[in-house]
Amino acid sequence: MRFKQSLFAKFIGVLICYATARGWELTFGDFWRGDRQGHMPDSLHYDRLAADMNLFVDGEWKQSDCPEWQELGRVWKSFHPLCAWGGDFADFNHFSLTDKGRK
Repeated sequence: MRFKQSLFAKFIGVLICYATARGWELTFGDFWRGDRQGHMPDSLHYDRLAADMNLFVDGEWKQSDCPEWQELGRVWKSFHPLCAWGGDFADFNHFSLTDKGRK
């Protein structure tokens, strides 16, 4: 598990750099939840393998599907076969590393 957590943290850093290089801004939403609240009972957030981020383009908060989210999702999934993007299941700000079939 710790290896996957380290890989996930590395990929999040690369994604942030990618977005920043395009002039976009990301802020942290929900990452790790030690209280095990706010997500499904078996959420990867509880295992430090998922993050919800907030995207701002030209100062505008992108809350739903848009070309920028699509690009970030495509880039995220290109990092590793285990990288899953929430946009594939209507949760555009969710990035995770698959574990035991969970995304």
